[in-house]
Amino acid sequence: MRRSSRHQPTTVRWGILGVGDVTERKSGPGLRRADRSELVAVMRRDGAKAADYARRHGVPRWYDDADALIADPEVDAVYIATPPDSHRDLTLKVAAAGKPVYVEKPMARTAAEGEEMIAACERAGVPLFVAYYRRAMPRFVTVKGLLDDGAIGTPRAVSVRTQGVPGMWEPGHLPWRVQPEISGGGLFVDLGSHTLDLLDHLLGPIGAVSGVAANHAGRYPAEDTVTATFVFTSGVQGVGLWAFDATEQRDEVEIVGSAGSLTFSSFGTEPLVLRTADGERRIEAPYPEVVQQPLIQTVVDELTGRGNCPSTGASALRTARFVDTVLAVYRAEHGITF
Repeated sequence: MRRSSRHQPTTVRWGILGVGDVTERKSGPGLRRADRSELVAVMRRDGAKAADYARRHGVPRWYDDADALIADPEVDAVYIATPPDSHRDLTLKVAAAGKPVYVEKPMARTAAEGEEMIAACERAGVPLFVAYYRRAMPRFVTVKGLLDDGAIGTPRAVSVRTQGVPGMWEPGHLPWRVQPEISGGGLFVDLGSHTLDLLDHLLGPIGAVSGVAANHAGRYPAEDTVTATFVFTSGVQGVGLWAFDATEQRDEVEIVGSAGSLTFSSFGTEPLVLRTADGERRIEAPYPEVVQQPLIQTVVDELTGRGNCPSTGASALRTARFVDTVLAVYRAEHGITF
């Protein structure tokens, strides 16, 4: 990081490993727009695509080799935006180089891989951040503010319902998100982890989990339906349904409290709905233009000594353990190992 004469970090110079779709709109612009943040290098195994990304986004340097970017002395911190099967190995390399890590979600395919990542960063004395960006999005800052202010009284229970229409993919051309050896699971892992991490942020850690996963449609190797019950250490009880072989899209989280309820979507932009004895109130809570920018700003703030990031390896590990517990039987029955 660039430092002033008083050795205070002033700017974080970023390198990205894996400039795929997520970096085009969700994260890459956030790294460029955040205060005291610069994107100085990108890497993709296809050098032509890396060069094209650098040209289109005004990035000074590009690489087709991860080790070369990690070793670049002008790169202060590294954002890992590759699929989950490479998160552990790349994190270990970045940590060994003494550089902070910001890794895409889920942090790894399993909690065991996540534990290795945390241990490596602790040994190297560098922070590990995970891109569960809803923790910092204004929409969910509003949700947390309502809960913390007692808008629904004391939270008692939460329900999650996420439904998706199945993708029309050819068997030989499946996206990595439904290939467990790459992603750790299916859309429950890819999308459900966002909601689970958000609930951890809103209601605290989950202490007990049980669940069942199945593949009803047989369109891909990963689970397509998951049900779970869980209890937070605070005593809040939860139930969840994630069904990705449905005929309609649905995305709803409802938190029920002693004095009302709050309903919202994890992925949509429609208003929050607060219901109390005074009636129903709809609260506008849109997404920001660049969804990762608020969280990226907290990462930069922490690295430059101006604040703290709410999404760390430790918090992401709790979500990974939830996923492992719910998918354990399915993975065993289908010979899914890592």
